[in-house]
Amino acid sequence: MDYDTLAAAVKKRISKKRFAHSLGVMEVAVQLAKRYGCDVEKTRIAAICHDCAKNESREQLLQKADQYGMILDDVVYYETQLMHGPVGSLIARHELGVEDEEILAAIAHHTTGIKEMSLLDKIIYLSDFVEPGRNYPGVEILRELAFVDLDRALIQAFDNTIRYVLSLDSVLHPNTIEARNQLIMRIGG
Repeated sequence: MDYDTLAAAVKKRISKKRFAHSLGVMEVAVQLAKRYGCDVEKTRIAAICHDCAKNESREQLLQKADQYGMILDDVVYYETQLMHGPVGSLIARHELGVEDEEILAAIAHHTTGIKEMSLLDKIIYLSDFVEPGRNYPGVEILRELAFVDLDRALIQAFDNTIRYVLSLDSVLHPNTIEARNQLIMRIGG
C-alpha cells in the first residue's frame, strides 16, 4: 500500500489532533531518515501509521489483541498507554495492509523501545518525542541532538520517559530499561 492511501486510511481512524501529530512525526522522521541513511518510504509509512490505534479504547485494544492472537505482556496489559504500539502494529498489518516487518516492528516498539533497535525503530521512537507539536522542557535540545547523535538522543528520550513514568508512580516497561542499557553499554555512558 502506498503512503497516500495509508495516510487517508489512518486519518479516518484517529482524531484530527492525533493525525496532525502523526504528520509532525512523519516530517521529523523523514528528515532523520535522510540524515542517517534510512529508507525514506518505509519511514514515511511507519511514521504515519505509528498511532493508528491511539484513539481506541482499552476495551477495543484488548479486543483487537485477542482477535489477532496477540498475547500482551503484563506491563502492557496493565498500562493502557503502552497498548497502542503493539496493537497498532496488528491494525497496520491486518486492517491497513502493511506487510513490511521492519515497519510493523517500528510501530510496535514506538511506545517502549526495545533492545537492539533497528535504525527505523530509533527514528520513529525519537520522532514521536521531538515532532514540532511537542512542547516540554528540554525538547529543543533533544531536537538538536537527534540530528547530531541519534543514540545519545535516544538515551535522553528514554531518560525523559523514565522520569515521567516515575513521577506518575506507574510501571516501567522492561523493554525501555533494556533499550537504554544496551545503548549505554554500546556507546559508553
